[in-house]
Amino acid sequence: MAVEEKTTAYRIYLVAFVIVIMACAVVVKLTNIQWVEGDYYRKMAKDKSVKSFVIPANKGNLYSADGSLLATSIPNYDIRFDAVAPKSSDFKDNISGLCDSLSIMFEKPKSFFQLELTKARNDKNRYFLVARGLSYTEYIRIKSFPLFNKGAFKGGVITEQKTVRKYPIGNIAGRTIGYERIDDKGKPDGKGKGIEQAYSKYLNGKDGKIMKQKIAKGQWKPLRDENEVDPQDGYDVIATIDVYIQDIAHHALLKQLEYYQADHGCVVVMETKTGAIKAISNLGRDSEDGAYYETVNYAVTEAHEPGSTFKLLDLIALLDDKKIDTSAVFDSHGGRVMYRGYAVNDSHKGGYGIISLARGFEQSSNTVMVQAVYNNYKNEPEKFVNRINSYGLNKKLGLPFAGEGKPYIPQPSEKTWSAISLPWMAFGYGVAVTPLQTLSLYNAIANNGEMVKPMFVTEVKEWNKTIKKFDKQVINPKICSDETLLKVKAVLANVVKRGTGKKLYSKDFSMAGKTGTAQVDYNKGEGKLYYASSFVGYFPADNPKYSCIVIIHKPNVAQGYYGADVSGPVFKRIAQKIFTDSPTTNEIKNLKKKNQIQERNYNAYAEIEGSKSITIPNVKGMAGMDAIALLENLGVKVKVIGLGKVKKQSLNPGERLDRTKTITLELS
Repeated sequence: MAVEEKTTAYRIYLVAFVIVIMACAVVVKLTNIQWVEGDYYRKMAKDKSVKSFVIPANKGNLYSADGSLLATSIPNYDIRFDAVAPKSSDFKDNISGLCDSLSIMFEKPKSFFQLELTKARNDKNRYFLVARGLSYTEYIRIKSFPLFNKGAFKGGVITEQKTVRKYPIGNIAGRTIGYERIDDKGKPDGKGKGIEQAYSKYLNGKDGKIMKQKIAKGQWKPLRDENEVDPQDGYDVIATIDVYIQDIAHHALLKQLEYYQADHGCVVVMETKTGAIKAISNLGRDSEDGAYYETVNYAVTEAHEPGSTFKLLDLIALLDDKKIDTSAVFDSHGGRVMYRGYAVNDSHKGGYGIISLARGFEQSSNTVMVQAVYNNYKNEPEKFVNRINSYGLNKKLGLPFAGEGKPYIPQPSEKTWSAISLPWMAFGYGVAVTPLQTLSLYNAIANNGEMVKPMFVTEVKEWNKTIKKFDKQVINPKICSDETLLKVKAVLANVVKRGTGKKLYSKDFSMAGKTGTAQVDYNKGEGKLYYASSFVGYFPADNPKYSCIVIIHKPNVAQGYYGADVSGPVFKRIAQKIFTDSPTTNEIKNLKKKNQIQERNYNAYAEIEGSKSITIPNVKGMAGMDAIALLENLGVKVKVIGLGKVKKQSLNPGERLDRTKTITLELS
């Protein structure tokens, strides 16, 4: 019996010992977790329940040269309600007042909100949607309502902000204004287009940060009302585009594309002295509905055989190298000459007889221009080609946009150079250039020989402070002598007066330029050819202010396909409207027309957005007259103090548009 009692005692001692050991192990483990591994576990727990979220910065505005708004960011707010957060007493005391305020704001019965919010409280809903897509003014207003004015933790209000990019003038110049693409994580993916993408480092600003706590699966609410890091708004970018000229160019091109049932086309208007692009329109036909849209920036991306507009290089080279003069005489040989078994034909059946070089250019005679170039450069083709290279036509312009077309100029040193390379170059075949390259060459003639790079942006600003200026860039300071310039200008003017462009002639204002009609291989090597009709030149001819190129691809040949017939009228319409409506000739008419354009664009914008969602735009930094036109076209009464650009506006951007109110603009 004593042995059994002794054995039992040992067992008790053993169990007690094990318990003590286990207790010590627990104490050691707890101590280790608390003091040694505590930071790790606390961080892990926090990471699962608290997370940093990015607050996207407001992008800067994109303005046209005349101060019109091309692109702007409008903040939108979603309001949700954590129905568990408020104390019972707070919820009971404030629910009636909150529902009253919501009823007035959203024009719904008070009972609707009373029922919904009470149900959310009973269901312990921590992410109930109260309102979506509010403006900044509405957001500030709703935060002041009973209960919500207690903040996130005591009042349960959850704010989610996002920014929406708007384009007030619609799709006009849409491909050049562009956009920035955002990936699934809300970050730019670098695959956007146009000015918006190219100058995103200025427009985008710096994102902020806010800490949020997880309240349910996929649901987070801010830890506090303040941001950890406030976002910094992006800078404003001033584009070279003039809305008035852009509107003229867009509709002139559209009208002609529709009439000729063409596949696509582009038009560019450049300021002669600076290279500033005042208008650029790229329209392609949709295969389903037949309408035209801005889908591809043809002026930038499309490199192809230019045809007869390339002949300007022939004339410049021959005159500047003093090979021959414009009076040199050539036999067009019945409109057909042969080179190594290949024929060069004139578009005019039977040719032009025996004519001068100048007349051959004016009539766009292939046989004359090819003979002139081949006879004078066949033993030194590199001299002719090197001149082309010196104008930068053998390489990209280096524009800020992605996807710029790659030009091609055959080089005598290449294995692909053949006996027909030189004569074919002379009438614009076997080469490839973009519309902007061709325009830059003609603009150089208008600009007294200085060849400048096309420019799309002039300035980056922070309100009235200039952050960065973009000045003109010179490609070639003098493409030829003054003597050559005078002769070339005279011949280009004669193209319109008595040459292939004589249908465009007007006694009221002068133009100079060159027609072009090229057969383009649409499928690159498959032999499927179509016509590309073009006209490029400048105006006024005697004192050029603008240069312009128009190219229309694949017109209906039954209606016509020559450059003078298809593209020339677009050039004339643009030149005529700009000339007759310019501020120097008729200031009042120009302003009236500009306001009409803005009214049409903004009315279309309002129709798309819906009258209830239209808000007061941000007009700070805009020219006073443009801001007045914009606001009055939206139906808002405007009071103006001072002169210049808008410094302050009495109604906040994003506030719901109320046509009974008056907005006061302070100008400086």
